[in-house]
Amino acid sequence: MAKMLWLNWSGGGNLPPSLGIARTLTERGHDVAFAGRPEMVSRVERAGFRAIELTRAYEQADRYPEGKWLPKAASFLTSPAVAEQIRGLLPKENPDLVIVDQMFPVALLEAKHFGRPSAAVCHTSVWRCLPMWRKFFAMLTGLRTEAGFEPIPSELENLWMLQDKMIVTTPESLDQAPGELGQAHKLRHVGPVLEPERHGVRVTLPWPDDPRIPLVLVSFSTAPEQGSVKKFQNAIDALAPLPLRAVVTVGDSIDPAALRPADNVAIFATVDHDDLMRLASLVLTHGGHGTFMRALKHGLPMVVVPGLGGDQPVNAVTAEAWGVGRALPADADKGAMRVAIREVLNTPSYRDHAARISQQVAASDGAREASREIELLLPEQAQRPS
Repeated sequence: MAKMLWLNWSGGGNLPPSLGIARTLTERGHDVAFAGRPEMVSRVERAGFRAIELTRAYEQADRYPEGKWLPKAASFLTSPAVAEQIRGLLPKENPDLVIVDQMFPVALLEAKHFGRPSAAVCHTSVWRCLPMWRKFFAMLTGLRTEAGFEPIPSELENLWMLQDKMIVTTPESLDQAPGELGQAHKLRHVGPVLEPERHGVRVTLPWPDDPRIPLVLVSFSTAPEQGSVKKFQNAIDALAPLPLRAVVTVGDSIDPAALRPADNVAIFATVDHDDLMRLASLVLTHGGHGTFMRALKHGLPMVVVPGLGGDQPVNAVTAEAWGVGRALPADADKGAMRVAIREVLNTPSYRDHAARISQQVAASDGAREASREIELLLPEQAQRPS
């Protein structure tokens, strides 16, 4: 058995697949703990893992410039205070192996300095998003410099590729795009990890079952950073006059009571998305990797209205390129949403293309493959058979 510490960024698309990999590692005999920002703690503990709060997450947030990105998030991901706390935590925890979310620059640097085997994990595509990732890290580390702190590397080769492996939770066949990345031989595509969080429950819909009436699932984001009452309300207003039914899930992003309901639209905080997708005809989404892959797994077409996540506009464009849906601007109004929903529901080719891609997504077990790749970094006596 090995002891592992996961230095975590608990974004809406990051934590559920991280928990899925940790669950599989635990089943294989290892001990996995998570360290991250305060918002992470209850979610990790609900999943049955030990959670360590990085209490200095936002200590230096007031040093970061307003209006360019999210000061609290930038502080957590890049500040010297967080780096110092991680530097003290690693020898205290003394893990055999360190796992780091690839969006967490100071954790990537500290993991390498600790001197034990380490793996970065990317919960979206690498090659399709490579230009975006380079811009994102230049922006993020630039905010640290603007805050008056000593610069840190922004190049992916000096963050991701410092680690012994870079695990990518998307199918390799769906992450093919031109690009150059130093030490790309360290990449391991393992397939998506579509782990349901325990708060996602089966719900009773307020209508009788009728398979003749299309069901639309609306899932923009579960993360507070991306919460937008206006965006959700535009979706409800777009769906209200259409001959269909819809379920809106808001997660922790907004208060469901802030939305005006419609007779054919049910609003929930959390639901079991797999359960609903078995019944759905279309997904209206922000294009986060988890929802994007889950919809494809179920062979569902989609309408994508991107949010703040850097991969979301890329996934929106990809949905159109693959013929599985329509991409709309981030500020799309109810009229634009309604037109796109009608088009995708009334055009069988969108569902046909999604059904073909679903075979590639459904065939992979990302959690198992990621766990195997992580174990291969351990001394032989700590590994478990495949």
